[in-house]
Amino acid sequence: MDGLPPIDFRAELNDEQYAAVTSRPGPALVLAGAGSGKTRTLTYRVAWLLHQGARPWDILLLTFTNKSAKEMLERVEDLTGVPRGQFWGGTFHSIGQRILRRNAEAAGRQPDFTILDQKESEQLFSEIVKETDRAFIKDKTNPKAGVILDAYSHARNTLRPLPEVLAERLDWMKSGPEKLLQFCQRYEARKAEGNLCDFDDLLVLWLKVLETDPEALAHYRQRFQHILIDEFQDTNRLQSRIIDLLGDRHQIMAVGDDAQCIYTWRGADWENIMAFPERHPGTEFHHIDTNYRSTPEILAFANEILRHRPKVEGFERQLVAVRPCGPQPTVFTVGDTSQQAKLIGRKILQLHNEGHALADIHVLYRAHYQSLELQMELNALGIPFVITSGHKFFDLIHVKDVLAHLRFVHNPRDQVALARLLCLLPKVGPVAASRIAHTAHEVDTAQGRGLVRALRDPEVLKKVPESAKEDFTDLSLTLADMLEGLEAARAKPVPTNPAVDLFVAASEANSPKVARTPAETTRVCIEGWYGTHLKTIFPDWREREQDLVGLLSFAAKFEELGDLVAQVALLNGESSDKKAEPDEDMLRLTTIHQSKGLEFPIVFLLGVADGLLPLTRAIDDGDVEEERRLFYVACTRAENMLFLFAPRFAVSGEGYRPLDPCRFIEEMNPDCYDLADYAHRRL
Repeated sequence: MDGLPPIDFRAELNDEQYAAVTSRPGPALVLAGAGSGKTRTLTYRVAWLLHQGARPWDILLLTFTNKSAKEMLERVEDLTGVPRGQFWGGTFHSIGQRILRRNAEAAGRQPDFTILDQKESEQLFSEIVKETDRAFIKDKTNPKAGVILDAYSHARNTLRPLPEVLAERLDWMKSGPEKLLQFCQRYEARKAEGNLCDFDDLLVLWLKVLETDPEALAHYRQRFQHILIDEFQDTNRLQSRIIDLLGDRHQIMAVGDDAQCIYTWRGADWENIMAFPERHPGTEFHHIDTNYRSTPEILAFANEILRHRPKVEGFERQLVAVRPCGPQPTVFTVGDTSQQAKLIGRKILQLHNEGHALADIHVLYRAHYQSLELQMELNALGIPFVITSGHKFFDLIHVKDVLAHLRFVHNPRDQVALARLLCLLPKVGPVAASRIAHTAHEVDTAQGRGLVRALRDPEVLKKVPESAKEDFTDLSLTLADMLEGLEAARAKPVPTNPAVDLFVAASEANSPKVARTPAETTRVCIEGWYGTHLKTIFPDWREREQDLVGLLSFAAKFEELGDLVAQVALLNGESSDKKAEPDEDMLRLTTIHQSKGLEFPIVFLLGVADGLLPLTRAIDDGDVEEERRLFYVACTRAENMLFLFAPRFAVSGEGYRPLDPCRFIEEMNPDCYDLADYAHRRL
């Protein structure tokens, strides 16, 4: 292409980057390690192609986020002076939308089709369910529209049979998949009738165009002379199929890192990057392992993680440092998760007193609930923090729902808690909730048996919408069960001598009421009505269930329910006024998944123990390799310092649970980290 500014590619790139940027047009797999300048490599590859005569509109650049697409195209424009609008660059979905507008008829749509957002898709699906089978909606054990759509989306993106996905993701359903298949078929028909596309259609129909319209396929194969894909390890089977069809001449450069494939739970297929050389014969491998982010000590630790993964020819990795030496990563063994929180708080204060900004310190964890005790400790120490991966623990919707149960049985006059519970029911909004609560108060005033029992009165049930009656009955039964255990605990006399002990034991043996601890009361809630509600409402119910396990562990610290409820209120009050400003000096907390692609001067990684990282579920399923990759991603976020915390016990609803040492640490060469044993120290 004429008129481009000169670029000294040899001077502006290191040897590894230069080899990838200037590689021949055939298939190439660029394995770019953490902190190795992947974006720079892709940007200069586009510039190189332009300098070799390629036209901007002949280059297809696919990314996974709008932000990365915008950043990359801006860099290309700055480097070459070519306006970014001349390129076919963007996310898979944005490119799919452009192609569908031009080939709508082959996709079964008109060019002016409307794209539904997630809420609109769920609303449409819900209407179809109502029209098709009202009895399905009335059965409270059946999943809601959003949960079914999530499973359907997973099947479409992974190109797996829908019954297979339903059996895997909705295995708790009593009914078979036939009815759900019928809903999905009618959903597809309704979208076609209304000239509508949901988000998945932008890829599914793109693939349909390529597979059913030979002219369109030939056109885009000719148009896209060069295909570049970023974060190739995160592609799903649907995206990979599209790429394979477009790249029939193997004019593809895939850039990624197989060691950072951590999204298989949402459809990413690790096999896509591993099988790339097989699907594209003659693939050139390019390793970009020079790391500009971390110290040699941190990289030596990261390389140890990689050394123990399964060996695949061509995918061997060894990150190379260019920065000066720093401190070795430190593994702190601690007695339990409570001591872990105390030690992290102490270390953060120490670093801050030494002159390190709180904003330079990031605490990472495998699952959100694992940060609960640390959040409490930070509040107690007055250390300001922000959770960049979502809300604080007690602000999570499902946690607040369970807390509303606990608040109400502890204090039935808590109208706010009751209103929240009633609004969880189908077709019950604030007005209906107020009407139900008012009637319950009238019944309680007349009968004097307490508001929880009043909820089960027939007069109250009359005020409940028909579609919510079954859920309301189950909710009131759960609340009554929780209250019964609480009343038994409150009524339990304090023995003063052996004779009284004997009397108490005899009376308890004849009593149907069982006194429950706060943790046991919480478990009744989670295993009762709300447990079913969680599964039917939230597609990610398994992750939310783990948060509730964390709440159980927190509840186990208390002997009285009132103390638990009060402590939660205090914690919320102490932290509710803290806002996250970009330039404010606040500690950052986030999950490992949310930290991917970022870098931080100082990293604390908590919960490094079997059962926490890797998660018990992954161990039981035999899927620890993705957990290893998560561990690798977490450690390679650190620029200057890396601290890991390995608890030996975790508090659960049943008491202390022993944790085995993290298998990833156990297999490593101990020379690559310092060990600090705090397990037997008092903090």
